[in-house]
Amino acid sequence: MKPPVFSTLGCRLNAYETEAMKELAEQAGLEGAVVVNTCAVTAEAVRKAKQEIRRLARENPDAPVIVTGCAAQTEPETFAAMAEVTKVIGNHEKMQAETWAQLAPQGPDFIGQTERVMVDDIMSVKETAGHLIDGFGRHRAYVQVQNGCDHRCTFCIIPYGRGNSRSVPAGVVVEQIKRLVDRGFNEVVLTGVDLTSWGADLPGEPRLGDLVMRILKLVPDLPRLRISSIDSIEADENLMLAIATEPRLMPHLHLSLQAGDDMILKRMKRRHLRDDAIAFTEEARKLRPGIVFGADIIAGFPTETEEMFENSLRLVDDCGLTFLHVFPYSARKGTPAARMPAVKGPVIKDRAARLRAKGQAALEAHLDAQVGTEQIVLTETPRVARTEGFAEVAFESDQPEGSLMRVRITGHDGARLLAG
Repeated sequence: MKPPVFSTLGCRLNAYETEAMKELAEQAGLEGAVVVNTCAVTAEAVRKAKQEIRRLARENPDAPVIVTGCAAQTEPETFAAMAEVTKVIGNHEKMQAETWAQLAPQGPDFIGQTERVMVDDIMSVKETAGHLIDGFGRHRAYVQVQNGCDHRCTFCIIPYGRGNSRSVPAGVVVEQIKRLVDRGFNEVVLTGVDLTSWGADLPGEPRLGDLVMRILKLVPDLPRLRISSIDSIEADENLMLAIATEPRLMPHLHLSLQAGDDMILKRMKRRHLRDDAIAFTEEARKLRPGIVFGADIIAGFPTETEEMFENSLRLVDDCGLTFLHVFPYSARKGTPAARMPAVKGPVIKDRAARLRAKGQAALEAHLDAQVGTEQIVLTETPRVARTEGFAEVAFESDQPEGSLMRVRITGHDGARLLAG
């Protein structure tokens, strides 16, 4: 039996869902197929998906090719038209055991003998996928607590790939984290598409901070809890309380900021302004001195002038950002921003490069400040670990993987801290 070949493009949530699909495919007895889990966040992401499909088809000439993920959901006809593709399945369908049972050799739709496309209306999905995996990764576990997004930022296609916001009930999340701790995981990361919207569709409309406090209370043996990207304007009172009072909640937040100019933020249809972002980071630092911030920022959004871009550039200092994810603007067909007056390609490229240079300088300043300190780190591989603030640490010799250990920081190489 030849196991399926899986390829993941895009976000951490996609990687989580690929692990779930592997389990479902194995349980169904799927053999010898290629499965590509695509991303739709930019036009470039779709281009890379096509490139990956063609590469894997060349390397596995006799294998049926199954395409899924956000790009498959938003433009199934694009992938169905590719000669290499056997089957296109949607984001909801990929998480259903019955889908994989149909595609297995003994199933009624063995690799697309009937329908070539299995993509339903994602907006009609009301529940999160019931398939929770107990342990994604060997060193830290990622737990999907939310999927979809109710907001409609003008540049973003993701709601049409993921559907509306759906939350996993707190009790289900807590029980899964208990199992993960029992299996020896020292860190759990809560993940989702729009994490701070967690709970809005649940009875009583709890907030993300309520979930965080409940996890920390009911799973006392969990050493480290981390939350992934959040929308700072939606940070609730209990989340701020957890930042202030819970040392097991890691002092690192990745913020969905996107821009630092008020007019651009309005044209993006974001729900915060520049001063809101600055106020949030200032308040979080008062509550938790030393907290570290990452952020997503788009360079060259339509209508962005040089002055507007300078506001985004200054936001790195004004918010004290350390880890920057820079996205050169890429128009997505079907989004309002794609119809706005575009910034010229070379200008977008130049602004993205300047943002990245600013981010690198901020990172190096942060690493400088860590030299000479002692840090509790979680080892990811025998030679690499992460601090509580998510900085990478390199070792000169092998260390026990998946362990929490105290180390002294002796220097850095511009990207990673070095431990003696």
